[in-house]
Amino acid sequence: MKKIWLPIFLLWGTVALAQADKGIELYNVTWASQSQNSGQSMPCGGGDIGLNVWAEKGELLFYIARSGTFDENNAMLKAGRVRVKLSPNPFEGTEFKQQLTLQNGAISISGKNGDIKVAIKLWVDIYRPVIHLEINSNKAIKTEAAFESWRYKDRLVKGVENNQGSWKFGAHGNVKTLKDSIAFRDGGIVFYHHNLDSTIFDVTVKQQGMDAVKNQLFNPLKNLTFGGLMLGKNLKAAGTYSGKYMDNDFEGWKLQSISATRSQNIAIYLNTTQTAAVSEWQNNLKKVILEANAHSKTAWQQTAKWWQQYWDRSFIYINPKNNQDTAAWQTGKNYQLFRYMLGCNAYGQYPTKFNGGLFTYDPVFVSEKTSYTPDFRNWGGGLMTAQNQRLVYFPMLKSGDIDMMKPQFDFYLRSLHNAELRSQVYWGYKGAAFTEQLENFGLPNSAEYNWKRPAGFDKGLEYNQWLEYTWDTVFEFCLMMLETERYAGKDIHQYIPFIRSCLTFFDEHYQYLARKRGSKPLDGDGHLVLYPGSGAETFKMAYNSNSTIAALQMITRRLLALPDNYLDKDERLKLTGFLKRIPPVTYNEIDGHKVLTPAKSWERVNNVESTQFYTVFPWGIHGIGKPGLDIALNSWKYDTLAIKFRSGMGWKQDNIFAARLGLTKEAAELTTFKLKDSGRRFPAFWGPGFDWTPDHNWGGSGMIGLQEMLMQVDDKKIYLFPAWPKDWDVHFKLHAPYNTTVEGILKNGKMENLKVIPEERKKDIILMLKN
Repeated sequence: MKKIWLPIFLLWGTVALAQADKGIELYNVTWASQSQNSGQSMPCGGGDIGLNVWAEKGELLFYIARSGTFDENNAMLKAGRVRVKLSPNPFEGTEFKQQLTLQNGAISISGKNGDIKVAIKLWVDIYRPVIHLEINSNKAIKTEAAFESWRYKDRLVKGVENNQGSWKFGAHGNVKTLKDSIAFRDGGIVFYHHNLDSTIFDVTVKQQGMDAVKNQLFNPLKNLTFGGLMLGKNLKAAGTYSGKYMDNDFEGWKLQSISATRSQNIAIYLNTTQTAAVSEWQNNLKKVILEANAHSKTAWQQTAKWWQQYWDRSFIYINPKNNQDTAAWQTGKNYQLFRYMLGCNAYGQYPTKFNGGLFTYDPVFVSEKTSYTPDFRNWGGGLMTAQNQRLVYFPMLKSGDIDMMKPQFDFYLRSLHNAELRSQVYWGYKGAAFTEQLENFGLPNSAEYNWKRPAGFDKGLEYNQWLEYTWDTVFEFCLMMLETERYAGKDIHQYIPFIRSCLTFFDEHYQYLARKRGSKPLDGDGHLVLYPGSGAETFKMAYNSNSTIAALQMITRRLLALPDNYLDKDERLKLTGFLKRIPPVTYNEIDGHKVLTPAKSWERVNNVESTQFYTVFPWGIHGIGKPGLDIALNSWKYDTLAIKFRSGMGWKQDNIFAARLGLTKEAAELTTFKLKDSGRRFPAFWGPGFDWTPDHNWGGSGMIGLQEMLMQVDDKKIYLFPAWPKDWDVHFKLHAPYNTTVEGILKNGKMENLKVIPEERKKDIILMLKN
């Protein structure tokens, strides 16, 4: 742990560092052969649309996904699959190339067969929900473009397949994915799914005894309609056909060229609207088309510019001059590739899902046991799991992608009233009761809530051994909301009532529980008794869980630290009083060494998460430059459970803990494990881990760990290279609090250039390099 602490004044100039290396194109993914199936697909997207793109047996195929496409069962449905055939076929020759060009967000596909050459560009408009397919050839060819759907009929959903929606293991009766409406119309193919009035929302409300306030509850599923129109000039309807892809039958609606041409453009316009009348959805789709046509000449330039700005905003290039595909180089590459995948849902109505995001594909290529439709993903569609979701969104602070955090924040804001109604209905007080397995309408998942509940069991509580009393995970999103103000000066007035309501629940609920046990709402020291509680899904029936205590302390302090205009005098007095009621963090001892502990006590260990380190991440009570670092290091060395649980798989955060403790070797090993090539054709399609493929909380935790190895912040202090291997050259640009960007180049263990904006923040830099 010996380090060199160097104050930085004017040791480095402010050169234009962005020109020092080749740039993001260094990490473009290029394939010289076609794929065998959708499991070897490549991601493409933008705005809130994701495509899985691959060429198979001389044909181009891609799946279409969009944020917020939830059906009656709350499964996140894909729009469908597009298949393109060209004649004469340039992909039946010996030359083929498919490339993801990160610098503009597009996929290019080219092929040559004899004297026929073709170049295809597939891209998604960032600002309008439109997919563009541009086909250009050196000679006139014909195009056949089909929209394929496995939802041409109602499909029965059985057993494990119900995990794609909200029924999960608690399905009642025959669960069906209802068919879409698909037809030739308006010069192309119109397709949409229109939800019925009655959905899993209604079932959940009744199950959980919320019928009395049903008319007050936010319902995102009723009459939700999503789909679009696929068309192109010089294309005409050419009938339908049937087929089978993997284990799923489908029907196709085909468009074909009226005449051979050297240039063919195809557009797919998408629309999602919650409306009782399909005609209103159709009118909104027409508006999308008119808007897209009005910007047709500038849409590509606008999209390419957005991606260029995205990559200029932040990056981490590791060993950029040595692309020999070492573990370190792969780590830098896949950090960028995963950030591309996150960027494809920059402006979605709903957050990027931890269990595959927009890029799931035929599930049989994840597990042979799941030969279901392409709509399948494990752990639900509209269902959110906070412990997983947080890892997708935390890295956006240091990457400067704060605008992309809005969909996750909006998810909680929309659910706030429903969560507050839970407290009022069940316990008669104020405050938002957010559970861990949370539907997109703010209530617990019906299966996890449990249909077989004991008589008289508390209706506000999930009857589930993993989830019971797991209330505190919402605070990590409260922290992110607060951090957007500190990092970027964002106005967060809209989030203050939400954060205060989350704190109010804990204050009210644990005094309520204490009164039920006796006459005193507080312990002998005037503190809340946080029992029963939980350390995530692992340390159950906990007494004063430290993950909860740390969350309550830090969120309350951060609220009080806000500028005066956010809270009035009375609000500050209430928060100050509440802060005094929060218990202190407790510690333990192992073999004479003081260590962190998950809680004062707990009854059982139910999972494999080391919540004793939550005071390190995310709450930052212990760590580099803070009191008690030795205690946290003792825990890393001597806590047998922490050692047993240690891993780089899936949502595991040990790489982040190691980085925050300055453990360079351990942080590097765990982070390179996370960010190494996935073993699938696309290197950032990790998983399934504990969840699904692509595993987004696998990638997100890898991103966070790499950022923390490179730069850590403590209010105004900026620690550079706190856990960085001396043999890793790096060119980086990251964001720090107070509208600060830090860009630098480290070569051969020495800092060559550093650019800090604004310059006066250089005084806050602490350089930490190993001897």
